[in-house]
Amino acid sequence: MKYTFLLFLLILVACSKNYEKNIAEADKLIEQRDFKKAVELLKEAASSDDEKISSVALRKLGVIYQQNNLPEVDYNESQLIAQQYFYKVFEKFPKSPEAPKSLFMSAYLLANELKQFDEATKQYNLFLEKYPGDELAASAKIELENIGLSPEEILKKNINNSDAN
Repeated sequence: MKYTFLLFLLILVACSKNYEKNIAEADKLIEQRDFKKAVELLKEAASSDDEKISSVALRKLGVIYQQNNLPEVDYNESQLIAQQYFYKVFEKFPKSPEAPKSLFMSAYLLANELKQFDEATKQYNLFLEKYPGDELAASAKIELENIGLSPEEILKKNINNSDAN
């Protein structure tokens, strides 16, 4: 029994280091613009039981898709996949250092790329509820004030507000 537990611990540590290698290798592949192979490695690392490794891998996957780095994936689909990866970071690891920025990015993509304003509003409000002191809180409030507005409408609104003052 004692040896079984030790063997389990050794396997767990070995797998964790392997996942860390996956992330390091994925970073190199991203620099080389080999996003397809990087995605494979990051997906494997995202399956780790280690919160730090999995949350970092999920966030990096979100960034790859958000930047539309896979030519075989349509732009809108890529944004949707990115949003889902970002939200998964928050959902699985709400206390991780990756969670606030990931939840913000999920809401941002919902509002600005996917035009799902109701869901974006819910996520921005959730962000403000969970992370009121985060550096992105002010940006979340501004996003909520302007959700669904075109850049021209935002500019007009800001001009009218400055004229009123």
